[in-house]
Amino acid sequence: MRSPKICVIDDDKIYQFTTKKIISNAGIKEEVLMFSDAENALDFFHKEIQNKDQLPDIIFLDINMPFMDGWQFLEAFGEIFPQFPKTIEVFLVSSSVDEADTDRAAKIPIISGYIFKPFTKEKLLDSLSHFQS
Repeated sequence: MRSPKICVIDDDKIYQFTTKKIISNAGIKEEVLMFSDAENALDFFHKEIQNKDQLPDIIFLDINMPFMDGWQFLEAFGEIFPQFPKTIEVFLVSSSVDEADTDRAAKIPIISGYIFKPFTKEKLLDSLSHFQS
């Protein structure tokens, strides 16, 4: 399996740092796209909508962020999702164990999974088991 291109959307700089370390320690060599807010990430996806090489294979998306939260991102992202020239898997990553959040996530077809923080190498590798190159 080739290394997937990963995108992390999370406003927590410490989480970004540790996630990048976990990805590196898992042997993934691809550059990791990091966004501190969902609006910048959405702008990137609009800009690169047809650029298969720039688009990630997997997105790890935080739910609770200021300005535009993960749910709002998913609503806007879902509108452009069919236009991408490749499949992009989306995993919600959250510290929320609220059943309402997991139920809501289960009803959104573009979500591949829900990962409870803390994000670990094992959780990363489990999410990659769904990755198809």
